[in-house]
Amino acid sequence: MLSLDISIVIPNYNGANYILDSIASIYDQIENKKEIIVIDNDSQDGSVVLIKEKYPDISLIINDRNLGFASAVNQGIKYSCSEYIILLNNDAFAQQNFVRHLFNCIDADRGIFSVASQMLSYSNPSIIDNAGDQLSLMGWAFKTGDGDSSDLYEKDRIIFSSCAGGAIYRREILDRISYFDDMFFAYLEDVDLGFRANIFGYKNVYCPKAKVLHIGSATSGNNRHNSFKVRLSARNNVYLVLKNIPIVMLILNAPFLIAGFLIKALYFRRLGFGAIYIEGLIEAFKTIKSIKRIKYKMENTMNYIRIEYMMTKSTIYFLKEALLRFLK
Repeated sequence: MLSLDISIVIPNYNGANYILDSIASIYDQIENKKEIIVIDNDSQDGSVVLIKEKYPDISLIINDRNLGFASAVNQGIKYSCSEYIILLNNDAFAQQNFVRHLFNCIDADRGIFSVASQMLSYSNPSIIDNAGDQLSLMGWAFKTGDGDSSDLYEKDRIIFSSCAGGAIYRREILDRISYFDDMFFAYLEDVDLGFRANIFGYKNVYCPKAKVLHIGSATSGNNRHNSFKVRLSARNNVYLVLKNIPIVMLILNAPFLIAGFLIKALYFRRLGFGAIYIEGLIEAFKTIKSIKRIKYKMENTMNYIRIEYMMTKSTIYFLKEALLRFLK
């Protein structure tokens, strides 16, 4: 059991089938149980009763409505008292020494904002679920290594952003660059935060020693695509791009971005979600004025150049992986 300056925040919404196991997976990994903080978003499945009965010594915040992932974790972060905050999904289960490995990685360099764990498929733990998020020139955020053998992703490396389903964050930098954007509600809010960290010159790192088993989308629908996911992801994709990318980069990348949104529209149309995807885009442009854009500062120019380079590398990686899967 570790006595470290760490809080663990777990958002929950109708996760009765998973939440107790999620808490159990980290319960013995930190000493101060009050810094295990569960934020319940008005669950209707008995989650709250289960948590109160099994873990009366942890902190439980109960909302009277579903505030979404972003707002819930912000609540937990603000309630917590530690320098480092670990976020864990209610359908993610930390493996041995998960907390220690994340702490060792982030504590090694004050320029590190976040550290992502190696997220493994719950149904097949030898397969990667997420080894760090990437962002392409087309505006697509995607998971590194999704479906690949975990043996291919056993080295620490810099990533674009950390998946908030199993990652650690440095409070000092959160206070400086701001927390998760409540406007996102759910989906891409972690990529948005990682993007912001990159803009201000901080690093996001992948730590394969810290492992979690992840079911994925357990409380928002286990299907890869549904109307809720498609609409919010489409809307948030626009938010992500227009909020963080300065005008010059938008112009430079316009052909890729336009192609990206068109390809996605055609893809979702083929799956029967075309109208829902368009609804998400329309909602984004109707509400975009409510999003607080990141103002361009000359001092961050080199950081934007580095971001462009990372997005270019991610695009090449994505196209290569897509080609290999097509050839299979």
